[in-house]
Amino acid sequence: MSLPENPIVVIPARLAATRLPDKPLADINGEPMIVHVWRRAMEAEIGPVIVAAAEQVVADAVRAAGGDAVLTDPDLPSGSDRIHRALEEADPAGHHDAVINLQGDLPTIDPASVRAALAPLADGAVDIATLAAVITRDEERDSPNVVKAVVGLGEGQAIGRALYFTRATAPWGDGPLYHHIGLYAYRREALARFVALPPGVLERREKLEQLRALEAGMRIDVALVDTVPLGVDTPADLDRARAMLAPR
Repeated sequence: MSLPENPIVVIPARLAATRLPDKPLADINGEPMIVHVWRRAMEAEIGPVIVAAAEQVVADAVRAAGGDAVLTDPDLPSGSDRIHRALEEADPAGHHDAVINLQGDLPTIDPASVRAALAPLADGAVDIATLAAVITRDEERDSPNVVKAVVGLGEGQAIGRALYFTRATAPWGDGPLYHHIGLYAYRREALARFVALPPGVLERREKLEQLRALEAGMRIDVALVDTVPLGVDTPADLDRARAMLAPR
C-alpha cells in the first residue's frame, strides 16, 4: 500500500451564494477569503494548488496573490464537476493521480487536515477519502445541518470505511457520532467516474452528493481529525473567521 505519488489540490469557487453574495471575495483582514483558503492549501505542502474559478474576478484575485487559477463554466452543477473540469484543463495528460477537493469557504482549515484526507488512499481499494470529527456538542447530534458519517471505528482507529452519510442522528445506541467534513480526496479515475454518474435516489432524498458514490458501489473511507473547520456561509460566520484569523 502506498499513497498517491502526485496529488493536487483544487479549490472550487463561484460568486453565486444566496446567504453571502460574492463569498469568495469577502474581505478577511485585508485579503479575499479565497486567498486565505489557497494559503492553507499551500501550507499543507502536498502538491500544486489551483483554484477552479467560475468568474474572472475570482481568478484575478488568486493570481494577484501569487496563486494559480483556471476559469470554469459558471453553470457547472457542482463543485465536483468544477474541479474535474479544471483538472482536465490544467493537466490533460493525467500526471496528477489524485485530487483533493477543498471547499473555497474554509479559510480556517488546518493544513494538517488537508494532508489527513490523503491517508485513506494508501489502501488501493479506496476510491474516495474524506474527513470526520467526533461530535462533542449536544445540539449537533440532532441537527439536520450537521451531516453524520456512519463509520465503524474501533478504539484507537483513525481510518474506517464509510457505510452511509445522513442528516439524521445515526447510528443508534451508545458511542460516538461523527461530524462529516466536506473535504474529499479522489483518485483521478474515481473523480471521472463520479461526475459521470447520474444523481442517486438517496442523494436526492438527503441532499448529499457523496451518497451518489456509495449507491454506485464506490468505496469511501473516512479519516478522523480533531476539529471541524469553520465553514463561512453567513455574515456572522464571516465575522468569526475575521476574529480567528486576525493578526496576533
